[in-house]
Amino acid sequence: MKILISNDDGYRSDGIRRLSAALAALPDVTVTVMAPERNRSGASNSLTLDVPLRVTQVEPGVYFVAGTPTDCVHLAISGFFDHEHDIVVSGVNDGANLGDDVLYSGTVAAAIEGRFLGLPALAISLCTQAGSRAHFDTGAEVAARLVKQLLRSPLDRALILNVNVPDVAYSQLQGYRTTRLGFRHRSEPVLQAHDPRGRPVYWVGPAGREQDAGPGTDFEAVAEGFVSVTPLQIDLTRHAALPTLTTWLAGIDD
Repeated sequence: MKILISNDDGYRSDGIRRLSAALAALPDVTVTVMAPERNRSGASNSLTLDVPLRVTQVEPGVYFVAGTPTDCVHLAISGFFDHEHDIVVSGVNDGANLGDDVLYSGTVAAAIEGRFLGLPALAISLCTQAGSRAHFDTGAEVAARLVKQLLRSPLDRALILNVNVPDVAYSQLQGYRTTRLGFRHRSEPVLQAHDPRGRPVYWVGPAGREQDAGPGTDFEAVAEGFVSVTPLQIDLTRHAALPTLTTWLAGIDD
């Protein structure tokens, strides 16, 4: 079993180092890390198309790319290596990827790119908060157990597992729970500041608070101490709206 590991926090992050060690300890597993050179949180599914990409080997089995998480996975699967991978694992992200977060997350995007290219994939995020201890070992242990379960009982390869782990010791987890995505209120307003010359600059505001965090959501599961496991799919089509849209379009020339 050959596992490709990536993330959006960069190849030097604690989360990816703990994840790599945990997965490498599994029987008959070889891990390869290909991750961004620096933090690329919020990069979503962007590919670098306007400049060539450089890959640097840090040590055996560990590489970084001056690009996005999607660049990393795409390069790794589409020809950089002379061997095939069997699964993509992205993380352990420093921070939650709950609800709407998946649309922006580079961590989730790395897993999605693996799925685009035909491999089973999962994204692991640790729900850290300001001042929390950051139990990356817990996230890594969760990832290892999920990978072992995938080996024992493979899922539909079309699924992407988005996994959010409470920031506690593994022994304090309440278990695993299948969830749906909740969603947040709109983000907070942009933050205005000034550069040294007095010119205005802007920071994107913080994510909004939970709006739908009710029964069955990923927000609820994490709040209650459970590992949230949400099955994602790539097809964004609103199938139920197709008949309504067809009727609506028929009126264009009236």
